Amino acid sequence: MCTMKIDWTNLSNVTSKSFDCGYCGHSVASDKAFIGNSTDGRMIYPVHIYICHHCHKPTFIDRSGNQTPQKTYGGNVPNITETDIQALYNEARNCYSANAFTASTMACRKLLMNIAVSKGAKENQSFQEYVNYLETENFIPNGTKDWVDAIRTQGNEATHEIALSSQDQAEEILGFTEMLLRLIYEFPSKALKYKK
Repeated sequence: MCTMKIDWTNLSNVTSKSFDCGYCGHSVASDKAFIGNSTDGRMIYPVHIYICHHCHKPTFIDRSGNQTPQKTYGGNVPNITETDIQALYNEARNCYSANAFTASTMACRKLLMNIAVSKGAKENQSFQEYVNYLETENFIPNGTKDWVDAIRTQGNEATHEIALSSQDQAEEILGFTEMLLRLIYEFPSKALKYKK
């Protein structure tokens, strides 16, 4: 992926700050930032917008150390052949980095449908039928249906219940989704090189 370099002006040299970039995912220790002042009505606190030295994009860090955008959760999964599935997985990860945990969980649920249909399931089925399809067609190993089904059930709650998904729930569901994508796309493509 090509990243355009941005030449920022009026940057200051500051004490180096370590963080994981919410855009490119690299761990950085940036010593270039814009400095601002935040006030609670009684005191003034410095805040910073640090610049990642890999992708050159800005990360805001407030006086409590909260980062925006925060780092994405879940790893990149190679060899996903369907661009819509890759885009939806990236969307789920980007929602997480924007603190949109419910939206992230809902996107993971939608991925179940997209994955199953891309592997031959009929459209317009229930999400339970998509999970069953992945199991019966051996796209997921024996004994993994419960955690694959957790993507569906947590996604259902995010879609149909008033309660919002927590950060912990979003991390768990993204972790399950990442593993599902690795099982279906990454590992089979890696195994091809061992076929004789």
